[in-house]
Amino acid sequence: MSRRTEVGKSYDLKIWRKAVQKGQVDLDRLDHRILEVLTSEGRLSVTDLAKRIGLSKSPTQARLKRLEAEGVIAGYQALVDPIRLGLDHVAFVEVKLSDTREAALRAFNGAVAQIGEIEQAHMIASNFDYLLKVRTRDMLAYRTVLAEKISTLPFVSNTSTYVAMQAVKETALGDVT
Repeated sequence: MSRRTEVGKSYDLKIWRKAVQKGQVDLDRLDHRILEVLTSEGRLSVTDLAKRIGLSKSPTQARLKRLEAEGVIAGYQALVDPIRLGLDHVAFVEVKLSDTREAALRAFNGAVAQIGEIEQAHMIASNFDYLLKVRTRDMLAYRTVLAEKISTLPFVSNTSTYVAMQAVKETALGDVT
């Protein structure tokens, strides 16, 4: 099973496959093969994709359109290396909210979505409420984001920061077969 690295996204393929097996999306072997090829080579033409999966162009194109229409393929994008852009400071921030009623959560979620430095935000079942992955140029830039953006989010009562020293594994949904 090959894997592709994509900064900022991590998926457990076994969980995803089980969701597919539970009937959430009806995919066969060729659909899985299309997804496998496209997640590693997203700019492949339909003709080349058809050759790679062993199907003619028209049925491949029909399958591809169905996968897009069903939302299995959510879109196409370029993978940008944040390190090459000078964004090599990664911090994980535990956030505890003062209010966890639905309206407060919606307000927090909406505000988090507006902060570009937050790569990921996850609601957590723990002694804190959210875990944020924040990427900046350096510690000074992170301190500014923390003080001026994260700490001023709705209902934030306190935060704890953990600075990443090295990314050992960051993967995307790369293999679906």
